[in-house]
Amino acid sequence: MKKNDLLTLTADGLGADLEGVCRADGMAVFVPGMLPGETARVRIVKVQSRFAFGRMEGKPLTASPARKTPDCAAYPRCGGCMGRHMTYETTLEAKRQQVQDCFRRIGHIDIDVPPVLGMADPSHYRNKTALPVGGTVEEPVAGFFAPRSHDIIPIAQCPNAMPPADEICRRVLGWMKRFHVEPYVEETHTGLVRHIVVRVNRKGEAMAVLVINGGEIPHEGELVASLKAAGAVSVILNENRERTNVIMGRRFRTLYGCDTLTDELCGLRFEISPAAFFQVNPAQTEVLYQTALDFAELTGDERLCDVYCGAGTITLMMARHCREALGIEIVPQAIENAKENAVRNGIGNVNFRCGAAEVLLPKLVAEGLRPDVIVIDPPRKGVEPAVIDAIAQAAPKRVVYVSCNVATQARDAALFVEKGYRVQKVQSVDMFCWTSGVENVMVLSKLKEAKHIDIHVDMSELDVTKVEAESSATYEEIKAYVQEHFGVKVSALNIAQVKRKYGIIERECYNKAKAEDARQPRCPEEKEKAIEEAMRFFGMIK
Repeated sequence: MKKNDLLTLTADGLGADLEGVCRADGMAVFVPGMLPGETARVRIVKVQSRFAFGRMEGKPLTASPARKTPDCAAYPRCGGCMGRHMTYETTLEAKRQQVQDCFRRIGHIDIDVPPVLGMADPSHYRNKTALPVGGTVEEPVAGFFAPRSHDIIPIAQCPNAMPPADEICRRVLGWMKRFHVEPYVEETHTGLVRHIVVRVNRKGEAMAVLVINGGEIPHEGELVASLKAAGAVSVILNENRERTNVIMGRRFRTLYGCDTLTDELCGLRFEISPAAFFQVNPAQTEVLYQTALDFAELTGDERLCDVYCGAGTITLMMARHCREALGIEIVPQAIENAKENAVRNGIGNVNFRCGAAEVLLPKLVAEGLRPDVIVIDPPRKGVEPAVIDAIAQAAPKRVVYVSCNVATQARDAALFVEKGYRVQKVQSVDMFCWTSGVENVMVLSKLKEAKHIDIHVDMSELDVTKVEAESSATYEEIKAYVQEHFGVKVSALNIAQVKRKYGIIERECYNKAKAEDARQPRCPEEKEKAIEEAMRFFGMIK
């Protein structure tokens, strides 16, 4: 296979970005726009050592029943969505499969992943829209960047955005055109208007933020009057003169209304500043947080610690259901917002500490912090090993892990299992409809220490043949043999279960049960037979 080859391929699955996955010459070929079961003519555009990328030429030769007509004029040129050519149910199943695959492939954990909790109406769900501005003085445009570029695709109406975001953007562009206000030019770092940012609360009230490459705008009064008529309760200027991809600078000036936008979440009131983090899908955020609360199993008597707490949304919600709560966050402004939110909502059984989680949490645990439940909602990179070590030392009964990156969550799950925890269950929530993103909640519980007695064994009397046999093939060698000869993937847990069946002594391993009554999924018969054949090949059994 080489670049520019034209092949007829059939997709047999969806990839991490909702692209079709085809097979050719023993390689995976990723083709945006294809659906499982579809056959199409595919032009190869890039070839790597073990996989390739293709582009579908024309329409599929055979179309999937899951295919639908996109409901957005900018799709797929706009990089905002990946799945508008398929049914919503298809995107949900793809995300469920993504979670399942990550836990099996990265975490080596076999766990049933239930259906993703989706929206009844997956449209107009985003409460924040940030559009780069470009074009010319005569015809300014605002939209989203095309995939893997900074070319702006104009957006007149985004089906994901809450109204009145579209109308506010139209009015800003109309004001620019009327008064000849220059759009920003990234290549030359000239022009004035860089971005239009709109935040909308659940009442439909909007905060409009104009990000400019300067300190002032002309005809300020005309802009404010126009945006007020479109539903803006706040109009703010943000100054960003830097050559950077970061949208906002540090200086803000309020032209009209308040400095913050008031919104409600889970029955709590929050004041949101222009640059503050706030979940973009409020309806699904409540589903996500309620799932985390259910997993925490609070009775009202627990001590809870929320690591990476941000402005305290999860901390404050859970504080109403436990004895006391502590939030930890590295960003000083977020901690100040969290404290203000606690006062605003009359929640007094909560405290907040500012510091890096990997530094502050180990320090607090060393000083005696012993929460009953720990909640973690880390950034995409996942949890630092020092945090996992500190949590293991604190030994909470449950750890509730909320993640926007299931790959790093699965990686961290394996580390928690090594520390004596087991994954009880997971639940995914569709926060970013029509994209490949998925939020996942996982709860880990502390395994009970098995009762034991001390015995003395004369090592010279041991029959070590089975111990020696275990070293004749590594887990990775067994996995590779099974994959090559049987075409199936097996986990370290599967191998450990078959080895125990034959009485082969194991080294300490995170897949080994910490108690005799620990519940673990049984190795499927097909995989068990394949592992047995591999063990025979390596001389581990007869």
